[in-house]
Amino acid sequence: MGAINSVLQEHRVFEPSAETVSRATISGMAAYKALCAEAEADYSGYWERLAREHLSWKTPFTKGLNDSNAPFFKWFEDGTLNASYNCLDRNLENGNAEKDAIIFEADDGKVRRVTYRELHALVCRFANGLKSRGIKKGDRVVIYLPMSVEGVAAMLACARIGATHSVVFGGFSAKSLQERIEDAGAVAVITADEQCRGGKNIPLKSVVDEALGMEGTGSIHTVIVYQRTGTPQKTVEGRDVWLHELLAQQAEQCEPEWVGAEHPLFLLYTSGSTGKPKGVQHSTGGYLLHAVLTMKWTFDLKPEDVFWCTADIGWVTGHTYITYGPLACGGTEIVFEGVPTFPDAGRFWKMIQDHKVSIFYTAPTAIRSLIKAADVTASVHPRNYNLSSLRLLGSVGEPINPEAWMWYYENIGGARCPIVDTFWQTETGGHMITPLPGVTPLVPGSCTLPFPGIQAAIVDETGNDVEWGKGGFLVVKKPWPSMIRNIWGDPERFKKSYYPVDFSGKLYLAGDGAVRDATTGYFTIMGRIDDVLNVSGHRLGTMEVESALVANPLVAEAAVVGRPDDLTGEAIVAFVVLKQARPTGETAKAFAKQLQDWVAKEIGPIAKPKDIRFGDNLPKTRSGKIMRRLLRAVAKGEEIVQDVSTLENPGILDQLKQSI
Repeated sequence: MGAINSVLQEHRVFEPSAETVSRATISGMAAYKALCAEAEADYSGYWERLAREHLSWKTPFTKGLNDSNAPFFKWFEDGTLNASYNCLDRNLENGNAEKDAIIFEADDGKVRRVTYRELHALVCRFANGLKSRGIKKGDRVVIYLPMSVEGVAAMLACARIGATHSVVFGGFSAKSLQERIEDAGAVAVITADEQCRGGKNIPLKSVVDEALGMEGTGSIHTVIVYQRTGTPQKTVEGRDVWLHELLAQQAEQCEPEWVGAEHPLFLLYTSGSTGKPKGVQHSTGGYLLHAVLTMKWTFDLKPEDVFWCTADIGWVTGHTYITYGPLACGGTEIVFEGVPTFPDAGRFWKMIQDHKVSIFYTAPTAIRSLIKAADVTASVHPRNYNLSSLRLLGSVGEPINPEAWMWYYENIGGARCPIVDTFWQTETGGHMITPLPGVTPLVPGSCTLPFPGIQAAIVDETGNDVEWGKGGFLVVKKPWPSMIRNIWGDPERFKKSYYPVDFSGKLYLAGDGAVRDATTGYFTIMGRIDDVLNVSGHRLGTMEVESALVANPLVAEAAVVGRPDDLTGEAIVAFVVLKQARPTGETAKAFAKQLQDWVAKEIGPIAKPKDIRFGDNLPKTRSGKIMRRLLRAVAKGEEIVQDVSTLENPGILDQLKQSI
């Protein structure tokens, strides 16, 4: 990987404004460097200080890092606390009881506001309801719910009684749900009759029933059903119970179950490159600490802010930056049920305007799709909305190409809001590399510098540091409090996946290629290691080619994959969505030639895509993530055998199969 270089040089730099620096919690580069120096001097002591200052403990810890059984590290292990208490009770005690905790906007636009006092009462009743069904500390509970107040409450109710929750995204199939139930050994499922997305009702309870009809789910004794739409459902006597009926019988007080800091707060399943999904296991204390710190430092959350993370609670972003981070900091947050394009593609901008959102956190895929919509339909362009309440923007989920960054900065942020381009993973629990708004000069497309205390580096195949300006493997050199603790039930897979012996077994391997700028030391993520292409001996990050394509004024979105090639070893295949109608025939050939020449000019002839396919869209999950594994199959001409139940637009695959 030593040959990966950031060929697309980015020279635009945006300094933090004096106003941003003056009001920021971490103010100025000197303050950032002081935190990094503190961590360098006394690594465990640094995190211990922060854990004491930012979390409420029932039993104070006396131990920081325990690395005696590496790589199964432990933090604050003799302390006890409760995540639900930290998110709710302490807000009742510090004067936030009547403050809005959640502003929920439904798919149809109806709004529900829930104060901290009301959320606390709901969570306590929910927790008591779980206990009434025999669910106890250490049990695993699968949550398969739409975006809702009830979804957040279900997670906090599990945490309150010490049950370990595993949220499954509401777009996953019955088979995917069954696999997660079986692997976790869950005793209960919390679901809804249906969910509402884009004006449509989508079944959930019937999917649960289908999953529970499969082998391996016999551990489930309870199914709790939130009545979202009222559509009649089949019920199994003794197993199924309506949430509203369960809550009506419960008290509004529930003493928290105080758990050790290493108690598993949740499992979240993420796809592996091969084999069954991996149950990423997170602790309570270390995870919650990083959720709080990143809210306060990356997002610079203040008491008056309205924070909106557009993710789903089915993903780790929704765990950290909807359920746990904002609430543990006493924030007011938006929870949104719908999609960004319903009833039209101005939905996000209207919600920012209506709710006076000040911090907005979304994915590059969403940004790029809304750029295209704004170019096509003038009425949904963000210029038609009052976005003056915004003071900070964030990007999450994948690297953001520089031109999308610039559109976001200029059209949404009015060229005055810093963008925190956050790199992190399900396994890291929170931000690993990110700008801090009052500290970091911004460079479009770069996630800039490590979060204070995170020892990120780039190494070669043998685990040795590479010089700045040369690409390699992204690693973290020291364990940190919010890191993955294990793969549920599979410690050998954990070690092999994240601490491989090829890298001495002592470095956390992130699975991404990256490069540090030779001058600034800024990190740029080049894509997953398996998304690094080897063309005639030259290694190219797919993100690099995608950025070149999207920089072309004709292109709205692009995704790049590799396919085997007899001549070059690997050939580049690009899937492109234009800002105009999808071309066909000779017109498509002309556009493809134009884009091939463009990439050759931007990066070099070696990066020219051998094959370009045009589509009206790209295959995406309902959360907006591009399903690259399907694109790889299309590029190779393989039959699609993977599960496509989470695709928002399965018909798009037929378009993309067509060669020019």
